[in-house]
Amino acid sequence: MEEQVWQLSNPLLGIFFIIVTFVLFYVVGYISNRQSKTVQDLYVAGGGVGPITNGLAMASTYMSLATFLGVTALILRLQVPFILVWIQMVLAIPLITIIYGVCLRRMGAFSPTHFIRDRYGKTASIIAALWMILVCLMYALGQMIGIAVTFETLLGIPYMTGLLVGGLIIVGYVTIGGMSGATNNAAIQMVIIALMFIVPLAAIMKAMGSSGWFFPPLLYADMVPAMLEAFPTFFDYQFSVKWYFALIPAFTIGALGLPHLAMRIYTASSLKSARSAMIWFAFIIGLVFSATYTMGFAGVYFEQSTGIVIADADTDKLTIILNMVYNPEWVTALVIAGAISAGLSTISGNLLAIGALISQDIVTTLKPNLSTKARVRLGYFSIAMGGVVSILLAINPPAFLVVSILWAFGLAGVTNAPLIIMGVWWKEANRYGAIAASFIGGIVYVVVSPFVFPSIVIGGHELTDGMGISGSMFAVPLSFILLIGISYITNRIPSLNDIAIRDEVNKLVEKIHGWDVVNPKRYNSNVGAFIALAACFIVMIWALVPWDF
Repeated sequence: MEEQVWQLSNPLLGIFFIIVTFVLFYVVGYISNRQSKTVQDLYVAGGGVGPITNGLAMASTYMSLATFLGVTALILRLQVPFILVWIQMVLAIPLITIIYGVCLRRMGAFSPTHFIRDRYGKTASIIAALWMILVCLMYALGQMIGIAVTFETLLGIPYMTGLLVGGLIIVGYVTIGGMSGATNNAAIQMVIIALMFIVPLAAIMKAMGSSGWFFPPLLYADMVPAMLEAFPTFFDYQFSVKWYFALIPAFTIGALGLPHLAMRIYTASSLKSARSAMIWFAFIIGLVFSATYTMGFAGVYFEQSTGIVIADADTDKLTIILNMVYNPEWVTALVIAGAISAGLSTISGNLLAIGALISQDIVTTLKPNLSTKARVRLGYFSIAMGGVVSILLAINPPAFLVVSILWAFGLAGVTNAPLIIMGVWWKEANRYGAIAASFIGGIVYVVVSPFVFPSIVIGGHELTDGMGISGSMFAVPLSFILLIGISYITNRIPSLNDIAIRDEVNKLVEKIHGWDVVNPKRYNSNVGAFIALAACFIVMIWALVPWDF
């Protein structure tokens, strides 16, 4: 069979809808952010965002362009096991809210590394911030590349033109809008994403003969008998128990360390609003994630029932391809606009996180006497420069950064999450353990990944290693071990301890949990820490045992 060429015959349709959405986002961003005068306004929208808007913005920031272009390719390859990956990701915002988001909201933090600075000191916060800048750049870079590829392959625009024009327009609107503009735009983008994904999918399912086409996120199940006949092994859980367990450190704990997700908790108008936003987030992201899986299901059925095999190079475009086959071109153009919106929302969150990391967690840490005006200007500059750097990297992208955005989850889980989780819930965690955990754990994770030293891997399975699953199963527990073990030992060496610092830590931990009176016995049990230490040691050893896929 000749190779199919998947491209709009009239790309002006797609360009028109994209221009309309960009104009809308610029207007919303400008209007939303015109009153911003402080650092708090810039990074957390003054802490006044309502639960519905915030919940939609959380979901939109988490979606990314991969929801339209990358995830469905993984579903084609993994089939039903990908549901377990999705479940870990849906847990992200609820767990952030429950485990530490509300606590950090009480202290008025701009980012997780803001907490790390107050909890562990400058050195630990700068190390964590540098790692998180790399994570955010990986995310932003992946979205920039996805948008440029969308322009190139689907609209017929050269890659470089799409990258430079699209990238600079995106950076401009994020910089102008700040967190207020990004939040309002992200809420609008979430509505666009949901409509442009689910409604066209309903038409696709109807054309395929599904009687549950009117609600594809769940009612695609009426096609299960047809799928079993066309592809009997689709629903097989093809991996071992170890593979599924490894998803927890890779994606559940990994998501807890992502700065651009945590920042959304801090924008809430109150703690009650933050909890309500979590419910809206879980609802909308569950709806679209379920629809995404349905799209992958439809793609597999399309291949098996028609005999048309989608080339490996085109699997990322599955959502667009199915719309080209079953829907009018103007619908496909709207879907492309929805995909661009998904990329925009994630880039917004990441550029704002980069701005906060550079301006608040590095520069302001080193120069604490900067004026408010200088901090705000530095914030805008940092956001813009983060976008420019991601554009420049996307011109000739290094394989290390674009093989898998999912790999970034593990890096955040190794270098950031342990410091926050233990810092919130265990007073004994100190700066020595935090520095060792973030620095050594991050280096180990990079070394055992397949991107820098291909001969040094743990899992030995291309897809598993590339997604960061095997590396996370080893490096995340190692990071917890370093943090707990070194903190416990150094706390018992008098020359390494400062009573004043310990008292400040006690007050901070009590404060973020809402206590007015300090009780030295609260959040100070070593029993729980040692249980966590033993569990992490077992998991780390298990990760080294030869994998049985």
